[in-house]
Amino acid sequence: MSTHLPRVYLDFTEQFPDVAEAQGTLARAIRERSPFDERTERLLTLALAIGAQAEGAVRSNVRKAREHGATTDQIQAVALAAITTCGFPTAMAGLRWIDEVLTAEDDDRTD
Repeated sequence: MSTHLPRVYLDFTEQFPDVAEAQGTLARAIRERSPFDERTERLLTLALAIGAQAEGAVRSNVRKAREHGATTDQIQAVALAAITTCGFPTAMAGLRWIDEVLTAEDDDRTD
């Protein structure tokens, strides 16, 4: 599981623990019902996050997809697929966020 938790998420869980718990329960129920393997599930949620232009969710799902074996090419392909569905600016924003996460990942390995 990812060790990176955004400050906004931590603040949310501290301020609204009951809502955070309910959201977590819902997320687990959805994952348990999914017919997809973890890698595919993360690539799908990455696609949804890119389409929604949800930067934090894009970054989170890139990290989670990598944890479940997704390659750089697979992750970038999700953003490129957004060009014809969501538009060029949305896809480019997604690619930028993806590249920032992957670059930070590479930097962590070289330290």
